[in-house]
Amino acid sequence: MALILLLAINLFNYIDRYVLAGVEPEIRTHFFRPDDPNAHALVGLLGTAFLVSYMVSAPIFGWLADRMSRWLIIGVSVTLWSAATAMSGLAGTFALLLIARLFVGVGEGGYGPAAPTIIADLFPLLSRGRMLAYFYVAIPVGSAIGFAVGGFVAGHWSWQIAFFVVAPPGLLLGLACFFLRDPRERSVRVKEKQRATLSDYLKLVRIRSYVLNTLAMTALTFAIGGMSFWVPGYLEYRGLPPTSRIVFGGITVLAGLTATLAGGIAGDSLRKRLPGSYFLVSGIGVIIAFPFSVVMLFTPFPSAWIMMFVAVFFLFFNTGPSNTALANVTDPSVRATAFAVNILIIHALGDAAAPPLIGAVADRTNMNVAFLVVSAMMLVAGVLWLWGAKYLPSDTAAIEARRIE
Repeated sequence: MALILLLAINLFNYIDRYVLAGVEPEIRTHFFRPDDPNAHALVGLLGTAFLVSYMVSAPIFGWLADRMSRWLIIGVSVTLWSAATAMSGLAGTFALLLIARLFVGVGEGGYGPAAPTIIADLFPLLSRGRMLAYFYVAIPVGSAIGFAVGGFVAGHWSWQIAFFVVAPPGLLLGLACFFLRDPRERSVRVKEKQRATLSDYLKLVRIRSYVLNTLAMTALTFAIGGMSFWVPGYLEYRGLPPTSRIVFGGITVLAGLTATLAGGIAGDSLRKRLPGSYFLVSGIGVIIAFPFSVVMLFTPFPSAWIMMFVAVFFLFFNTGPSNTALANVTDPSVRATAFAVNILIIHALGDAAAPPLIGAVADRTNMNVAFLVVSAMMLVAGVLWLWGAKYLPSDTAAIEARRIE
């Protein structure tokens, strides 16, 4: 029941996050003149505002989630970001829309560190990868629904209504969280140790697989986060109508869902023969995705959809394994904080700057050049994961030995 509820919440997490990108062209037209040379860069600040508040609030909520009920943190967070999503539709000025997106980020900052740690507490090491893969299928599905809903509603009514449509389910799901018990209450060992000391947190930087995993996720987040924000604008640049966002949504659902599940299953299945399988699966996947993402930029539509499908598939192959590795190499007493620090770093150094950067490059060149500049970061991510594969087995074994003690 906990996994189903968290999956549903995560689904609307990404719907609410990406509905903004789904209506980006309409927002740009509404608030800026067509000849404004800075329009793309300014609209990109909406993505940055969300990410800044998200990554700054995550460590605060992560620290709290290691000390109090994680379900309470999640309930408050989901209610906050859903209300802020609705307020986005009421924004009469660009400044008010920017403020609303800041509060969406604060809400998601509470959910991001707490939710996967509940799943890690509930499921053992052997099945944790699959369970987290089920949880993370919400990323491609929710993102795609956000794109599709945004494009459909904006094409038939207005961009404001898109925010009103996606907000109510989150409010209801948030209320359900207040009636659930934290799984740590069932474990005396974890309950006695949940008051982590400063030295416990400082040990995170000495876990080599945790550091390399975070750096790899940062590089990939820079590429994916920046490009995904501009997909509607890119499709418009290639001469496609708003309904093309629905096609992209369908590709993201099918490719992302199957890849996330396949990556989680592959990581768990290969782990007995290849102890570093979670990083090997992640690294090889993004290295395969890179050439397809580049070829897509220079392939005419509709053939480009095929290149896009393959690229998206292998980009999502790492989602379950990389996050499972985060949980496996961190002690339960600091696990929420470990996820929170990961969130802070991957967004501060990753996709917080990517939307306005890509927008600025596009304003001075074109969208193809802007996408090409950041896609090379996929290769960086792949190399870092392959490097970390030799450290992952020993770091995981150290945490398991501590758990048995």
